Amino acid sequence: MSLGHALRRIVEGYPLARLDPPAGHPLAHVIRRGAPDELRRALDPLGGPFLVKGSPGRGTHWAAVPWLAVFDPAVTTSATRGFYLVYLFPAHREAVHLSLAQGTVAAIREHGAQAGLHLRASGDRLRARLSDFAEKLPVTAIGLGSVGELPEGYEAAHILGLTYDLDALGDERRLRSDLATGIAAYRALKARAHALMQGSACGPKLALRDIPR
Repeated sequence: MSLGHALRRIVEGYPLARLDPPAGHPLAHVIRRGAPDELRRALDPLGGPFLVKGSPGRGTHWAAVPWLAVFDPAVTTSATRGFYLVYLFPAHREAVHLSLAQGTVAAIREHGAQAGLHLRASGDRLRARLSDFAEKLPVTAIGLGSVGELPEGYEAAHILGLTYDLDALGDERRLRSDLATGIAAYRALKARAHALMQGSACGPKLALRDIPR
């Protein structure tokens, strides 16, 4: 199984899989184990360290939007806060988004109903710091086809990235090249956020995982 094949299995299988309980479901295993393993293999030539996780949901419930994410432990170890690179699978179309994204749950906890506005404003600022990636990662807004706090938060948290239709997932070379570009943007954002903190003459010191706030 390649990275493209793993992504395709999730895109094609998720609508039908959601009709059954996730416990013991083969696709839940692909999202938690098979796809992360393929993503780790694709990341190997890029150095690290990276933490890779896939989530089909929790407990007895499938997620409205399953995801497969790459975390730099110096920035964050979860999709809750900080920023990270993630594949998001929309509910309304056979596609997958590669998204450099901000942590959503922390923003919801801190800003409540205004979290979406906060994340979009923060995304605009972070996107401006990554203008050198605008051509290779041109997608600045994504749709996930689900109503709810988390799906809408993921949409608002998107900074930049790419969207693949089903046919594009057969091009493994392109997927790996785009992944390398996404990792380069992630590293650039980490370095530029760190430089911003180092250059601050006042205020409390923050960990990278607290950016953006």
